[in-house]
Amino acid sequence: MTNAKPRRHIAVIPCRWGASRFPGKPLAILGDKPLLWHVHQRCLEAKRLDGAVVATDDERIEAACHDLGIECIRTGKHRTGTDRVAEAAGRLPAEAYLNVQGDEPFISPTAIDAVSQALGHLPPGTHAVNAYTELVDAGAVLDHNVVKVVVTAQNEALMFSRQPIPYPKGDRPKYLRQLGLYGFTSAALQCFRQLQQGPLERVEGVEMLRYVEHGHTVRMISVTDDGVAVDTPEDLARAESLLTNYAERRSATR
Repeated sequence: MTNAKPRRHIAVIPCRWGASRFPGKPLAILGDKPLLWHVHQRCLEAKRLDGAVVATDDERIEAACHDLGIECIRTGKHRTGTDRVAEAAGRLPAEAYLNVQGDEPFISPTAIDAVSQALGHLPPGTHAVNAYTELVDAGAVLDHNVVKVVVTAQNEALMFSRQPIPYPKGDRPKYLRQLGLYGFTSAALQCFRQLQQGPLERVEGVEMLRYVEHGHTVRMISVTDDGVAVDTPEDLARAESLLTNYAERRSATR
């Protein structure tokens, strides 16, 4: 693949088998297809991408991709999805890469396009683009599986946490959900791989904290996305109940 014609922007969907909360999650069936298929479809529906590839270290996931006709790259073991995307990027020439998490079956193609567009207008020194949306459900604010983010007036990430941040002491806060949707240049991905995990990333389990802890800028962009990330089997059941309504809404907008 190293001699392949460079693509402009490509989505890489990192998938692993051994998620502690939901082993085998990428191949969990939603509707009549594996979860990763739904994520791949959302990427194909985006207008600004030149393709979408699954990156995995697991032969079962690789075999499923082959059966589904999904391009797949086999990688080594990695600490995070972005580390896996960085390895895959070394074999996929492109101008920039979007890490679309494999547990976001309803991720908005419009949000994917927004991150792609933002990658073309990065301020100097900015290493990544990360999408977010406002949280309106109190249960989601309290859910430790939902990562929250606080941003500067310039829409740069200050902190990510699984706890509700900011704390509502002096005013009523607005809670923002970090989406599993990140954009990087090739150089930014290689920088990510070379940085050491810091104490905040290790304790929170949020990979974008690696940039923040080392003083690199993460650009946050607001998008419209009302999907649900699948972190647990209970989330999958919720997603199943949403699938019919989601399909009907999409058909109505075409």
